[in-house]
Amino acid sequence: MNSDNDLQIAGDILEVQHLLQPPREHPATVAEYVGLARAIAADRDQWAHLVQYDATTRWYHRLRTGPGYEVWLLSWVPGQGSGLHDHGRSSGVLTVLEGKLTERTERGTRALAEGAQRVFAPGYVHEVVNDTLEPAVSLHVYYPGLTEMPMHTSPSCAARTEPRAVTA
Repeated sequence: MNSDNDLQIAGDILEVQHLLQPPREHPATVAEYVGLARAIAADRDQWAHLVQYDATTRWYHRLRTGPGYEVWLLSWVPGQGSGLHDHGRSSGVLTVLEGKLTERTERGTRALAEGAQRVFAPGYVHEVVNDTLEPAVSLHVYYPGLTEMPMHTSPSCAARTEPRAVTA
């Protein structure tokens, strides 16, 4: 039998060890940062016991660092919000771990349910708020690590580029 499928022509790539990429210890691409956030979100034992709620201010905890990146865990009681801000030169991935959050930008309002992820580039201006009656928890990955969070006073300063929604 003569079949010209790719596997017969090239062989099984998993059998050719020198062609395999070594696994990375730390993420290096947007997709890998999204994957890191998803992996942490899926491992509740890694973060659930750390969560605290503070009625006076948003609670946050730096969960992990790596070469050039940081992972933060935040809690939001009803009514708490970030204010309109950007993340300076940092890109990021926002993942809702529990509850629901609302993201507001110049382009509109987006509801973010548990499991929702947003990817954004440097200079992206938004506000995140818990406008429900239940607390929420989110995970934030920043690359490079977050060194500034400039606040803005009006939505007219908002997003030059829309972040990409990441669906499971």
